[in-house]
Amino acid sequence: MPLPEVTTNKKAAQRRSQRLLLRVPVLVERSARGGQARQEDTETLAVNAHGALILLDPPIEDGEHLSLTNKKTGEMQACRVVYLGPVESGRTQAGIEFTNPSPQFWRIAFPPEDWASYGKDTRPPAKI
Repeated sequence: MPLPEVTTNKKAAQRRSQRLLLRVPVLVERSARGGQARQEDTETLAVNAHGALILLDPPIEDGEHLSLTNKKTGEMQACRVVYLGPVESGRTQAGIEFTNPSPQFWRIAFPPEDWASYGKDTRPPAKI
């Protein structure tokens, strides 16, 4: 039986940027099979400099392309689905990645890369 913390740590090590739990209202435009577009109002569960984790109505396909609009700023970004997670209240968790880098899309400052190194400080102790 795999250990959940090992999996979590492995996934965290593969991330390109820190993830922040942040609810941001977004509008998602998706192209259904047959070419007809539909829109969904949702919000992020978590964000990072390269995308977000959001809830979407099924069906969702891995690799699906969509447009994401930040409802607070009106800015739009092209994205693709890179992760499909568990279902919550009839909606599927979907990890999305920006097609083009957009570190300022969320209008927040992300913690530095070494933020998670709590307890790993290599500086000598302060002299009192």
